Amino acid sequence: MTRIIAGFAGSITIAVPGSGTRPTSDRVREALFSALEARDAIDGMRVLDLYAGSGALGLESLSRGATHVTLVDRSIATARKNGARVAGLAPKSARPEVVTSGQSVQAFLDGARSFWDLVFLDPPYELSTEELERNLASLAPRLSPDALVIVERSTRSREPELPEGLELERRKDYGDTALYWISA
Repeated sequence: MTRIIAGFAGSITIAVPGSGTRPTSDRVREALFSALEARDAIDGMRVLDLYAGSGALGLESLSRGATHVTLVDRSIATARKNGARVAGLAPKSARPEVVTSGQSVQAFLDGARSFWDLVFLDPPYELSTEELERNLASLAPRLSPDALVIVERSTRSREPELPEGLELERRKDYGDTALYWISA
């Protein structure tokens, strides 16, 4: 189990898929969301959580004021249940929207027509850097102006080459986890 840290759903626990996921640690999520809130990058935003697993990153954003969250993962059942639970706790005035897609990230991005303001790209560490770079290339035209992409990788992984239109702002390491802050 993992928990939503803050916002209207703060402290509730959400389910984690039985296998095949590596949930982002509470320590990393707390640091990440503290930094996102400091730059006012959550409230009112459209959020995309790719390789969502439990949906914790997208749902944390929802709890903290995002208006729309799309969760994408091949095994979407757990994220779908968590999304319904968190959205059900929202104040009636907020009316957040949670959309889920049970397809591969690349297939989703290839068919996407929406635009997002904040994107979490947290693939399994085994995912090749080349596949991650394909994801980023397909994502780039689907970002709103001034969008922010957060990529979580192993510190042992090669830094991804970014497609035209995306720029690395910074990299922050937390033990074996590296967060890449990428701007559109």
